[in-house]
Amino acid sequence: MTKKKAVHFGAGNIGRGFVGMLLAEGGYEIVFSDVAAPLVEAIDAADSYTVHEVGEGGRDVVVTGFSAIDSAADPEAVAEAVATADVVTCAVGPTVLKFIAPHVLAGLRRRAAGAARLQVMACENAIGATDQLREHIEELAGSEWPELAERAVFANTAVDRIVPGQPDGAGIDVTVEPFYEWAIERRPFGDELPNIPGAHFVDELAPYIERKLFTVNTGHAATAYLGARAGFDRIADALADAGVARAVEAALVETSAVIAAKHGFSEAELAEYRSAILRRFRNPALPDTVQRVGRQPLRKLSRHERFIGPAAEAAERGLGTLGLLGAIDAALAFEAPEDEQAVAMREKLAAGDPDAFTVEVTGLDPSHPLYAPVRDIVARHMA
Repeated sequence: MTKKKAVHFGAGNIGRGFVGMLLAEGGYEIVFSDVAAPLVEAIDAADSYTVHEVGEGGRDVVVTGFSAIDSAADPEAVAEAVATADVVTCAVGPTVLKFIAPHVLAGLRRRAAGAARLQVMACENAIGATDQLREHIEELAGSEWPELAERAVFANTAVDRIVPGQPDGAGIDVTVEPFYEWAIERRPFGDELPNIPGAHFVDELAPYIERKLFTVNTGHAATAYLGARAGFDRIADALADAGVARAVEAALVETSAVIAAKHGFSEAELAEYRSAILRRFRNPALPDTVQRVGRQPLRKLSRHERFIGPAAEAAERGLGTLGLLGAIDAALAFEAPEDEQAVAMREKLAAGDPDAFTVEVTGLDPSHPLYAPVRDIVARHMA
């Protein structure tokens, strides 16, 4: 029996330590595609790598059966890999989806007549990331798309695993937390589900995506910004501080209220979920830092991201926002000279126009009920 093949775009720590690991456990031969030539060379030269799960219940998982392609240097090889793959996944960041779309399109054009439909899943911290990827491909394909669309199925996913900054000298091994979640839309696949151990297929994905984004992502970033302002270096140490922990919990209680109102999760279920997430952040074996988690603050303060997104919905529903506003306040105080967005944020704040900053960065309309309180916080950071 021929072994199934998966092409994964983004050979970084999430790609190897989460998506790649589960695909390998599902019996797929993995082709990693990346533009970082040294990383591609290191992966291609190795016979195996180890995923180290640190913390309670952790294990070491040895991954084998993979290769790597430099998509910048050899796009033809990437197209051929996609053309003959069963599954395509990616973990590249939502803004990079448009750059991998041409590779997927080239592979679809080469796909043999009568081949099984390519199963495409974007594994990103974004709502509807696979839809975004499909839209980029469709735009590039133009009039070809109706025919090419029959060669693939696209399913949105929600992914969750903390992968901290890696220790020096780790090579292509990856250190991760033991917990993970990969929820995938069931409907696009019909009866032909991909074989991914540990993933669960759901009829409605939106509740799981928003629960994850507005609890895990909101909580992680809130811990980073509140912890940085309090003078902590590590995420676990920040949450050991009672004041930081209370402030993070206050923000997450508010996001839970939005999730419950929209999706019908019970208060008790969401309280347990919050508690589990905060236990994960407190894992002392994860050497995660507030600087790493807090990077790219402008993206994290944008309209549909982890703070403004749930806070805007809370304000629209007449629900509380004080905890989320506190996290936004801490985010605006974040400094990281090595992070391009943190530097740009400081420059925008120095310009001294709170309305311009609020509209540009948060995307809020001045008529929105969240606009005035956010604008007032921005103004205080310009004083």
